[in-house]
Amino acid sequence: MSTVAEQNVAIIAIGRNEGERLKSCLRAAVRDAATVLYVDSGSTDGSADFARSLNCHVLELDPSRPFTAARARNEGFACLMGHAPDLPFIQFLDGDCDLMEGWIQKGLEALTQRPDVGIVSGQVRELYPQRTIYNKLCDLEWQQPAGEVRSSGGRFMIRTEVFSAARGFRADVIAAEDDEFCVRVRQLGWKILLLDAPMARHDIAMTRFGEWWRRATRTGHAFAQVAALHGGGEERYFVKDCRRIWVWALLLPLLALCLALFTHGISLIVLLCAYCLQFARNFRYGRQRGWGIGDACVHAFFTMIFKFPALLGLLEYHRRQRRGTAFTIIEYK
Repeated sequence: MSTVAEQNVAIIAIGRNEGERLKSCLRAAVRDAATVLYVDSGSTDGSADFARSLNCHVLELDPSRPFTAARARNEGFACLMGHAPDLPFIQFLDGDCDLMEGWIQKGLEALTQRPDVGIVSGQVRELYPQRTIYNKLCDLEWQQPAGEVRSSGGRFMIRTEVFSAARGFRADVIAAEDDEFCVRVRQLGWKILLLDAPMARHDIAMTRFGEWWRRATRTGHAFAQVAALHGGGEERYFVKDCRRIWVWALLLPLLALCLALFTHGISLIVLLCAYCLQFARNFRYGRQRGWGIGDACVHAFFTMIFKFPALLGLLEYHRRQRRGTAFTIIEYK
C-alpha cells in the first residue's frame, strides 16, 4: 500500500469474542494501515491482548453501559481523533471480516476522485459459503449491484468530516445502525458509493436454524426502530418492510384462521397459495440475479419464512418502546 494511504487512512475494527476470525481481521488490517484501533465490547477470549500483540491501539469499552456496534464505532472514532485529529479518512471494519489486499487504495482513490461522496464501500463475500445453508444465504445477501446506494453495511470507508457532521451513530440503535446513520449522511447532501471491487471476506460461521431465526428477529427489531426514526420522511425508510411483515406474518394468517370455519378450510388453502406465489416471485428474482436454481430456491424459501421471526422482532421493539425498556443487543450466537 502507498505511503499516502498509510498516512491518510486508519482502520477501526470492532469485536466481541470473535476468536480466530478477529485474528484474521487484525492481521489483514495491520498489513494495510499504519494505524489500527481495535474496540472491544467485553470479550472474554483474549481478543484485546491479541490486538495489543500486533501493536494495535486497543479501546476496551466500559461494561457498565450496554454494548452496541454503534457505541463501539463512536467511541473508537473519538479515541482515534484523540491520537490523530487531522486524519481525513477512516475504514470501519467488523471483527468477523478481513480486508482484501488493495481495497484501502481503491477506496481512497474513489473518495479522492469524487468529492461529493462521503462513504465508499466495496463487495463483501462470505468466506465459507458452502459450509452451511446459512452461510450461503449471507453470501447471496452480500451480493449487491455497484453504484450509488442509499446505505452501506457497517464496513465502509468514510471522510472524518462526514462522520463528525453526522454526529456518528445512534448508540441506542441495536441493529441496522448503519442504515440509520446513512440516512442522516445523505440528508447532509453526501452520496454513498458501492464499488465493483472486492473489499472484505466475511465469516458469519452460522450453523444452526436457531441462530438464523434469532438474527431474523433482530432484523425485525431493526426495521421497526429505524422506521420509527425515519419512516415519516420522504423515503418512508423501512416502512414498507414493516408493513410486509405485519401483513404476511400476522394479518393474513389471522384472517385465514378466523374464516376457516366459515369457508370449510378454503381460506387456509388460499393463504397457502398466496405463500406459494410469494415463493415463486422470490425465486424469479433470484434467477434474474443470475443465481443457480438451488441458490434461488434457498433464497426464496428463507425470504418467505423470514417474516415470521421478523414479526417477533417488531413486537419486541414495540414492547420495549411501550415499557420504556432499554434497547439492548439481540445476540444470535
